[in-house]
Amino acid sequence: MRKIVIFGLKDYAELAHYYLQHDTADEVVAFSVHRQYMPENAMFGGLPVVAFEDVEKIYPPGDFFFFAPMSPKNMNRDRETVYLAIKSKGYQCISYVSSKATTFDNVIGENCFILEDNTIQPFTMIGNNVVLWSGNHIGHHGVIRDHVTFTSHVVMSGHCDIGAYSFFGVNSTLRNGLRIAEGGFIAMAAAIMNDTDAWSVYKGNPAEKLKIPSTKVRF
Repeated sequence: MRKIVIFGLKDYAELAHYYLQHDTADEVVAFSVHRQYMPENAMFGGLPVVAFEDVEKIYPPGDFFFFAPMSPKNMNRDRETVYLAIKSKGYQCISYVSSKATTFDNVIGENCFILEDNTIQPFTMIGNNVVLWSGNHIGHHGVIRDHVTFTSHVVMSGHCDIGAYSFFGVNSTLRNGLRIAEGGFIAMAAAIMNDTDAWSVYKGNPAEKLKIPSTKVRF
């Protein structure tokens, strides 16, 4: 049984606690946030909250693991910053893959949050720090690179290559064999028929590239 510290005090952290508590043998022992966000009573969900600046003194990396299932704010780069800070302290990050997800010996990286009813077909690899919310179809022989978020009911057809920092809205769809370049923002219900450009926003069916860059998108 691994002992886990969860980064954050908002919805994602609370959900992660629930899933780990009810769907794994792991034990969540504490939460952690940066010192300026510490709650007055230093408690959350009935567990202690520790300032991230001091966490390794109380929960040393050799004995404890970390999990940082954060939102896609700032095109997943806030989550990347926290993930890299955790790694710099020497921690190993766990990944949570729901027992109600369907997988086929897929390679899945660290600090991934993969919820119920995802189907990840054979020969598809998932990088580090990826969030797959519930109910996605992830096609065969594909790759999802680091720091990516899929919301819900996204259909990724086979042989797709998903660039780092990408975001996919609810019910978006990708034709087979596509390359989604780094930093792609795929809007809700968009149907992507062709490869995309880096740090661009796509909307519609068939999807068209908008003039606003994804770096200007605010969650």
